[in-house]
Amino acid sequence: MSSSQKRAVENYRTRLGERGLARFEVLGLDEDKALLRSLARHLAEDGAEAARIRDVVTKTISKEPSKKGGVIAALRSFPLEDAELDLERLRTEPREIDL
Repeated sequence: MSSSQKRAVENYRTRLGERGLARFEVLGLDEDKALLRSLARHLAEDGAEAARIRDVVTKTISKEPSKKGGVIAALRSFPLEDAELDLERLRTEPREIDL
């Protein structure tokens, strides 16, 4: 590789680094190439969708069992003060049951 090509590659990688990106090589099956490129493209956008994808992939490939109580934790984190919900229960007399 000539020195101008080396400089061009170095400048390109510097610009990637300034954007918080890195170039790396991955070994995989040939039929997974499009999937991995698409996954990398979505993760590089670094938005809410990228965070969701990271979470799903991490949970899928991790060896740890999933933690219980995830739904409860999500419900507790929901801001109810702005929801203006009426959570009062109506109190009525019990009905008569003929046994």
